[in-house]
Amino acid sequence: CARTVNKSQGSSMNRSWSLLVLAWVVATAATASALFIGEVMGMTPCVLCWYQRIFMFPLVIVLGMACYSDDRRGAIYGLPLALGGVLLAGYHTLLIAGFVPKAWIPCGSGVSCAEQKLEILNGLQIPWLSLIALIAISLLLILYLRKSSK
Repeated sequence: CARTVNKSQGSSMNRSWSLLVLAWVVATAATASALFIGEVMGMTPCVLCWYQRIFMFPLVIVLGMACYSDDRRGAIYGLPLALGGVLLAGYHTLLIAGFVPKAWIPCGSGVSCAEQKLEILNGLQIPWLSLIALIAISLLLILYLRKSSK
């Protein structure tokens, strides 16, 4: 059965879909950046950075499939991943800023979670960039879900 969509509904759907696409673009850029830093620049990520990647990397696939099929469920599945990543990246940034005691560092041997050496964009460290990306994805998905439910 064919569905008729009036002009205002069509433009509203396009605007909400663009929020989903933008969330996918942010996730893709963050994933590509993490892979570049690790694989091309040869920097080994710390344990907390690995955990943040566990939350970020699937978002590229989940949100990409949601964009392709214009399926709202992809945003529903992606939002818990993004919010979990926000919590983890938030903890990591608090750790680097010195607000979390060094005794609470989950890293054992290897790269330190508390001493980040790579700074980008005038001193922003990788966990801060991860936090910004995950917050942006979360907000875009929330806006998309609110607009697409109408």
